[in-house]
Amino acid sequence: MLTALRNLFSPEKGKPLPADGKVTLVDVLEHDLFEQFYQPKIDLKTMRLVGAEALVRARHPTRGVLGPGAFLPGAGEHEMLALTERVIITALRDWEDLAAAGLSLRLSVNVPVSALVKLPIPTMLREERPRAENWPGLIMEVTEDEIIHDLNIANDVADALRRFNCTLALDDFGAGYSSLARLRQLPFSELKIDRSYVTNCHSDRISAGLCETIVELAKRFDLKTVAEGIETPYESHKLQGIGCNIGQGYLFAKPMPKAQLIGIIRRRSQGAGIRNQASGVRRQASELCRLTPDHPELTCP
Repeated sequence: MLTALRNLFSPEKGKPLPADGKVTLVDVLEHDLFEQFYQPKIDLKTMRLVGAEALVRARHPTRGVLGPGAFLPGAGEHEMLALTERVIITALRDWEDLAAAGLSLRLSVNVPVSALVKLPIPTMLREERPRAENWPGLIMEVTEDEIIHDLNIANDVADALRRFNCTLALDDFGAGYSSLARLRQLPFSELKIDRSYVTNCHSDRISAGLCETIVELAKRFDLKTVAEGIETPYESHKLQGIGCNIGQGYLFAKPMPKAQLIGIIRRRSQGAGIRNQASGVRRQASELCRLTPDHPELTCP
């Protein structure tokens, strides 16, 4: 299966890109435009850098870096499987580069439910995973609306992944309206709070109530909560106050290439520093680097 996908979308050096500048996922795979960015995940209690989510990008020769909205719409299943394979393998190899720079992060990748069934992910992990003793494993994120309809798949995959210290996370939680009866059957280690609830959660009573309910629910099931899309110190402070474990968003850092993340870590290790300019966010941790305007101080493990 993997060999067939690799052959189907192997880079074609002589084939030109569309003249209008528009690209599809097939173009990205065949012209080797794929690039993996990483968005840091922050422990909201300690403000330590604890992980990063892998996000797909395409580096176009004339249009620059393209987000997934520019090339994923209309992609077929074979292309998505080939992309997912590349994302997983890249994350496994990138972890070793990050670890060599002094950063042992637990990386997470987005995986469509079809890939859990049709890709030999346990085999990929067995053959490609880092052999370092401090490798923390990989988190595979699946969306609530996709996985909630087939819990048997989730449980089977979770059992297979657990042998390699890998787990599943439920992405965009709250958007799929899972019943509590189904939720208690889900074999996940994390719930990622949908960004629509995170936005203005400090001032919107409904959003605040939903976030509080999700965090409390996760605690009862012994799951970690991850809030995505945090953009203001007020949202961060609110989420920290209700006990949300991990946050990610533009307040802390935008998605960035691996080389940029490694560069930040190296500058930190050499003593380069910044002052925190965001009020209302913890200031007790030593700095990582200024990633975006008005972001809090971050630390590396």
